[in-house]
Amino acid sequence: MKYKIVQLSQFNGNKAGIYSVYLSDEQKTLFECFLRENIITFKSEIIDINKRINAINKKTGARDIFFKLDEGIPGDGVCALYDDPAHNLRLYCIRYGNSLVILGGGGYKPKTIRKLQDDPKLKEENYFLREISSLITERIKSGEIRFSEDGTELIGNLEFDE
Repeated sequence: MKYKIVQLSQFNGNKAGIYSVYLSDEQKTLFECFLRENIITFKSEIIDINKRINAINKKTGARDIFFKLDEGIPGDGVCALYDDPAHNLRLYCIRYGNSLVILGGGGYKPKTIRKLQDDPKLKEENYFLREISSLITERIKSGEIRFSEDGTELIGNLEFDE
């Protein structure tokens, strides 16, 4: 599968860089897939998540309070962004401090499901981001990818063929 990390032009603030994973086979990003899958059933939550992303991008940066942290393995930055903790729509992300977020996919997590591993869709979305995080970390260590001086941009080889 070929994919690349792309900056989302609709979020053009200066507090945090907002990226997603562009899937070559799908011709869209994971974030676009997430929006399309959930806009009808969870329209108000999608609107709220977009507002939250805009606030992160333009006003606040990617503060801890907006995320459910530690949704992956220790140190991989995988977390879940939500519009309201009482709601069950989750958008998985990779968060690099307060200044950069890579949006992935996600879905609805019913209260009856205690762990994301109990839901095949959520597990697939989460584990894919874990894999991407690992590949990005390898490239950061090798110098193929680096952060801009202010930490809001990824620079380097952002294309993957796995």
